[in-house]
Amino acid sequence: MNKIKNAPIEAKHKTSIGGQAIIEGVMMRGPEKIAIAVRKPDKEIQLKVNPIKSVTKKYKFLGLPFVRGMVGLIEALKIGTGALLYSAEFFEDEQTLDKDGNPKKTITQKIFKDKAQDVEMVLAVILSVAMTVGIFMVLPNIITNFLKGNLQNTVTLNLIEGLIRMSIFLLYVVWVSKLEDVKRVFQYHGAEHKSIHCYENEMELTVENVRKFPILHARCGTSFLFMVMAVSIVVLSFFGWPNPVMRILTRILMFPVIAGISYEINRYIGRSDSRLCYALSYPGLMIQKYATVKEPDDSQIEVAIQSLLAVIPEDKEADRW
Repeated sequence: MNKIKNAPIEAKHKTSIGGQAIIEGVMMRGPEKIAIAVRKPDKEIQLKVNPIKSVTKKYKFLGLPFVRGMVGLIEALKIGTGALLYSAEFFEDEQTLDKDGNPKKTITQKIFKDKAQDVEMVLAVILSVAMTVGIFMVLPNIITNFLKGNLQNTVTLNLIEGLIRMSIFLLYVVWVSKLEDVKRVFQYHGAEHKSIHCYENEMELTVENVRKFPILHARCGTSFLFMVMAVSIVVLSFFGWPNPVMRILTRILMFPVIAGISYEINRYIGRSDSRLCYALSYPGLMIQKYATVKEPDDSQIEVAIQSLLAVIPEDKEADRW
């Protein structure tokens, strides 16, 4: 259903494999493994592969519909932050590498740096969630309260709040997309999408094949975040417009519910090529097109391919969406 330039196309095998662009690299997450491929300063590709340790496998309840969305968001933040920290190590000033190509450390440095990274990663995830809730859930409510004037209709107030929330989100992603360093990250984002499209269409993962595919993907995290903004308008409308404390508390407490619903909608969109699903995915695709995804070069595609190949399971049905 290729209705817009660079739009996603119908796939033969819709995969659950997803990824994230990092500093000069791509992280891919499959059903069994996580792979991080980084283009080092010496132009070689460093690949790191680890098994997945998802809490949803240990606690089945956390993998249930509407629960798995929030769990998946937190895990994605944790894994993504770890991948970013790892990729950043290759570009520290005066950084030396060991014989395997990893950033070189003494035993003492390794122990303390690994511990520091664990703490840093946890703090980063907490800060990311807090900023997301604060900037995109609480701040729009505060602004709307100042603008409400004589408006008494709670549905209208929630709609205005939702539009302010979306505006803040759109302004943020457009601003970030203009930063020079971020542009390369967004190119790797495009390489990630292209390689997944190629795999979903059951073609050999070569640079030549991957290059042919579009940079937009319906199951992108950007589309998920937009869906969170849209769903929040509907969900929060049920709670009216109580006093300021209750409004802020409601938005904080309802964030996991909103994330869960948004995840299930995105999951449904990702499974179907219907006109309805295309319409629902269209706003997210437009944000990708004009802000968060850029056309990659061949060297970036090579990195994405290396990362993707490392997480494809032997059983092809294991990664079906």
